[in-house]
Amino acid sequence: MKLGFIGCGNMATAIIGGILRKRLVPADQIIVSALHQETLSKAAETYGVHTTQYNRDVAGADILFLAVKPQFYEEVIREISDCITQHQVIVSIAPGKSIATITDWFGKKIKLIRTMPNTPAMVGEGVTAVCPSDNVTKKELQKVLSLFNACGTTEVMPERLLDAVVSVSGSSPAYVFMMIEAMADGAVRDGIPRTQAYRLAAQSVLGSAKMVLETGKHPGELKDMVCSPAGTTIEAVAALEKAGFRNAILAGMKACTDKTKGMA
Repeated sequence: MKLGFIGCGNMATAIIGGILRKRLVPADQIIVSALHQETLSKAAETYGVHTTQYNRDVAGADILFLAVKPQFYEEVIREISDCITQHQVIVSIAPGKSIATITDWFGKKIKLIRTMPNTPAMVGEGVTAVCPSDNVTKKELQKVLSLFNACGTTEVMPERLLDAVVSVSGSSPAYVFMMIEAMADGAVRDGIPRTQAYRLAAQSVLGSAKMVLETGKHPGELKDMVCSPAGTTIEAVAALEKAGFRNAILAGMKACTDKTKGMA
């Protein structure tokens, strides 16, 4: 199985790194294209993959990842469309670009799997929403799922929900990083050295997320477990609610989803 990546940014390298760590595909069966030779040299040195500055050199891969920014999708697709056959699987990682739109740019029926990964894939803890076109076989879908599972977990979902996925997982690491930064700032204000403050805040977020995933308890129940009567935590929760903590998150997610829908 030969893999091709058009684009070699953070997401592409995260996926490549996971695939190689899990030994799903050898490095000599992966080829990557990018505009800048510096980017390609780094990929070759780090991962041992084949590289090229010509997108059409990559277009013959069995599974082809389109890992360029959304605004360049149409240009790249029209450049390679005549190289693509009905036997290949195309994987999209662009927010807001529907299966119908991408298929139309290719100008023919293709096997397309639309995905929405996130940056924690860089440390093997990503989550990727996946939606195949109707002509993708179960075996082909499982191959692509295994590649994304190498850098986290996957969720197969209907396409109508993928715009919402951007706000809850695709973009949400940014919200979490902001919260960790704010928590660390609060700790520094109270006298904790910044390096320790970041570790304490980040580990608390990591542990809390793990509790949600592994206990099966509702987040509200887990929150209540920390909030002792007349205690410190409920005081903090009350202050956060007064400042509109939850509403701010909801508003941010809606803005993200609306922006995604506008990118179609």
